[in-house]
Amino acid sequence: MKKVLLASAVSMALVGGAVQADEHGGTYAFDNEGTHQFITFKISHLGYSWLYGRFNDFDGQFVYDAENPENSSVNVTIDTSSVDSNHAERDKHLRSEDFLYVDEYPEASFTSKRVVVDEDGEADIIGDLTLRGVTKEVTLDAEMVGHGEDPWGGYRMGFEAETELRLKDFGIPMDLGPASETVEIIISVEGIRQ
Repeated sequence: MKKVLLASAVSMALVGGAVQADEHGGTYAFDNEGTHQFITFKISHLGYSWLYGRFNDFDGQFVYDAENPENSSVNVTIDTSSVDSNHAERDKHLRSEDFLYVDEYPEASFTSKRVVVDEDGEADIIGDLTLRGVTKEVTLDAEMVGHGEDPWGGYRMGFEAETELRLKDFGIPMDLGPASETVEIIISVEGIRQ
């Protein structure tokens, strides 16, 4: 889950440099009604192929500080039972104690602690990811996709972020060999200013 779920976090990252005036600042709620948000993952299957999946149910918000992007923040919650790899039996296994153990840990979350913006306007969002009952600090590589008025009178901002997670770091016991020790996570989120 390298590029991860918590993509939302990305929202702030943002590329502070790419955004100029404080007119873009504010609190943005994820557009889960329009489903303009995705948390996807990619992991090697035994070193022979790639397995792709996503989490269908998650929510969150980000606060974007246009004048000082480093003061931005993001919070995301994920329903782990919404994991979807396009195969019912495999999804059942992913929900089991071997992987996400959703009966015991039905929710994962990400809460940012700080944002570091580089000279190119890209950002690292550093925060706590809680997955399967384990909380660890992770870094999301984030980039602003764009922002502006929408056709319905609102104002939107979108980000994409990615990270990589070691399964064992989050207590996932299933061992599929060295090629499958890490998962890439990609998060793409569009927020509507509140």
